[in-house]
Amino acid sequence: MGCCVTRISAGICEERTSLTNQIRSLLLERGHVVAQGHARLRRVLGDLLAPDAGGLSLRMRFLLGDMRACWEELDRRIAAFDAEFAAMARTDDRARRLTSIPGIGALNATALVAAVGAAATFDKGRDLAAWLGLVPRQVTTGGRSKLLGITKRGSRYLRKMLIQGARSAMPRLAGADTTVGAWLRALLRRAHPDVAVVALAAKMARTVWALLRHERIYRAVPMPA
Repeated sequence: MGCCVTRISAGICEERTSLTNQIRSLLLERGHVVAQGHARLRRVLGDLLAPDAGGLSLRMRFLLGDMRACWEELDRRIAAFDAEFAAMARTDDRARRLTSIPGIGALNATALVAAVGAAATFDKGRDLAAWLGLVPRQVTTGGRSKLLGITKRGSRYLRKMLIQGARSAMPRLAGADTTVGAWLRALLRRAHPDVAVVALAAKMARTVWALLRHERIYRAVPMPA
């Protein structure tokens, strides 16, 4: 499965997000405020489009009904892709190893394997992180180095996926009694959460390299007693 397939899946997810935002906007214009979350929006939409419900014109009911049908079709296509990614993550040894990393699911794992294979072209984990654009740029003035923002080189798509995975995993990792948890807690005390997310994504990229090159699975290192 090529990386292009994961891009297609991500594009469909973005299309669904755009569609649900349009539905929210239409409902808001008519006085219906819906909290975030697909489940809440789906429930409110179902109530408004029920046969005995009032408050919407026939034209608006038709428009929202058509948009709901498009939403359901996008859900179906996304579920089919997810099943395909999950199957590959179970059968491909490299992808299966990567899913042991917190924040990396079947979609991230299959995309990374499709893009870098066994990571043989990278001499060390930092090289993979740099290829993804996740290492900070450095400038040196007066003999002192200063770290700037990330380079944002390499694959924008893979970088975005790793950052999203890091963002979802960070609360759980930061609360764990592990070396990564201690590192994250110390980082969050002195840096903005967004900076910590990118730093965690870079650490994940280095871990990806280690697992692919050395054929291992991820094991959290507990803090010393």
